[in-house]
Amino acid sequence: MEDLLKNKVILVTGGTGSFGNKFADVVLKKYNLKKLIIFSRDEYKQSEMAKIFPPAQYPVRYFLGDVRDKDRLRRAFEGVDYVIHAAALKQVPALEYNPTEAIKTNVDGADNIVDAAIDAGVKKVVALSTDKAVNPANLYGATKLVAEKIFISANAYAGGRVKFSVVRYGNVVGSRGSIIPLYLDLKQKNAGEFPVTDEGMTRFWITLDQGVDLVLKALNVSLGGEIFIPKIPSMRVVDLAKAVDPTYKLHSIGIRPGEKMHESLVSEDESRTTRVVDGAYVILPCFNVTKEFESEYKKYPAVPKGFTYRSDTNEAWLTVKDLADMIKGLQ
Repeated sequence: MEDLLKNKVILVTGGTGSFGNKFADVVLKKYNLKKLIIFSRDEYKQSEMAKIFPPAQYPVRYFLGDVRDKDRLRRAFEGVDYVIHAAALKQVPALEYNPTEAIKTNVDGADNIVDAAIDAGVKKVVALSTDKAVNPANLYGATKLVAEKIFISANAYAGGRVKFSVVRYGNVVGSRGSIIPLYLDLKQKNAGEFPVTDEGMTRFWITLDQGVDLVLKALNVSLGGEIFIPKIPSMRVVDLAKAVDPTYKLHSIGIRPGEKMHESLVSEDESRTTRVVDGAYVILPCFNVTKEFESEYKKYPAVPKGFTYRSDTNEAWLTVKDLADMIKGLQ
């Protein structure tokens, strides 16, 4: 990995978010980059991030811009080696109410990333996706499914000049807008109870560190067209509430519009092209497969026929104690 990143320029879209901050912390302190470009549309968040990673101390630059603006992306991508695409609108209820805004950022923005990366001669693009893109039940998931298709198909569009791949994972521990900060805030206010959507609900759970590791792995090994999926544990929403404070009562508020009881990371249909690679799952593309690609992945075992990777049938589970230990690290 050191050789891959040495003297390279990396740009992160949506770079002031939870992922971008953790990614910056890892690569700026661990690798000898030429430059890290934080591309986002929020000037306040950039100013706050610059207090943690000042340009005078780190090889980091802050670019204001929006993935909806293709011309700005083209300018920002000049001289960039690798792009990590983390920008997205993500709040499920808000996107159900504002569908065209979701499409402009999550779908049109993905298309703009592809065009700008090809025009600028970027070497690799790794796009972040979500379990909600699998058999989507809400607009957010649907837009991320379309974005995945755009990035995978872009490998044919680019003619091999740029390698596009995707990482897909579940809920991120402690990310902005997630349930843990809400529960911690309610506990601080002595609310006495926690809201839960449904006591039977399950979710995949991944830490920010694991998310960054997955992206770096994809950046290192991708040949273009893969969807990388980590093997991660599941958790029960009620166990998460108990982990924050077991004395609090649970108040059922019902499943919100567009929510599922359980999430999937690999569907049965996708399993036909899914391989087990170094402790992770990799969904291979169905077209534009080169001899190099076939040679690299044929040595890895395929998943069983009819395989699905779901949060409710997962083999690995987080206990209340596991979740409590994770939460302690966030306080």
